[in-house]
Formats: sequence, C-alpha cells, structure tokens
Amino acid sequence: MKDDRQSKILEIIEREPIDTQEQLQQRLQEQGIRCTQATISRDIKQLHLIKEPVGQGRYRYTVSSQRNRLNVADKLRTIFRESIVSIDFAQNIVVIKTMPGLANAAGAALDGMSIPGVVGSLAGDDTALLVMRDTDSARVLCEEIHEMLK
Repeated sequence: MKDDRQSKILEIIEREPIDTQEQLQQRLQEQGIRCTQATISRDIKQLHLIKEPVGQGRYRYTVSSQRNRLNVADKLRTIFRESIVSIDFAQNIVVIKTMPGLANAAGAALDGMSIPGVVGSLAGDDTALLVMRDTDSARVLCEEIHEMLK
C-alpha cells in the first residue's frame, strides 16, 4: 500500500505542478487513495521530495537530485545495524564482530559514513577492523555505534 501510494505521488508530481500537501492529498483521493496529511508528510520525507521554484512566486514538488545517494546511505545504515553482533576497541583499533558473511557490508556502511578520525578499514567474513587516529576517537566511535544500535 505504501509503495503504491508513493509511486502514485511520484507520478502525480511528474505530471503536474503540485505545491502543497493538500493538493497532493486531493489528487491521491481522486485516484482512490485515502491518506492523512501526516502520511503525505512522511512520504515526502521518505521520497526526498523538495520544492523548487517555478516562477512568479510559485513552487512545485520535485525529486531531490540527491535522492539516490541518500537512499543508498539509508540502506547501508540498515545493513550496518542489522549485521553487528558486538563492538569494542583496543587503543586506536575498533573491532566490529558481525554475523557470518556480513563484515564486508558493515565495512562498506562504515566507509560510506565518512567518520572523522578513521585512517582505514579492513573486513573479513565476520570481523571488521577500523584503524583510528587515536584511542579517544576509537572510544568515541564505539560509544556512538553502541547508541546507534540501541
């Protein structure tokens, strides 16, 4: 249902200039899709829609040019969260244990996050290592990842 609604939203904004959530909700209702303004707002955020000027003080919803990059980053974060078993550090080395076969995915997610202080990473089957600039940055990263996994 959500995928169908979001597909319709993309079709609608491609076909005609829509500048308010109310207009979008009305067009969806005309096509038999009932939803609330809050649902539309969530869909707009998830689809990475932005308002672009069309002239004369008017705007229209359009897909952000960064949408594909943002979707990949979201998917990498999901893979990262679901693959981690444990995380610890020893001096400036962060050791991340994953489910078997998922260390490369976790490593790719970490590389995609552009974490400050990371000198490099290495991933095997179920373990990824991050070499940090110093012990403090390793400790802080472990704390942040622990928070992310909660």
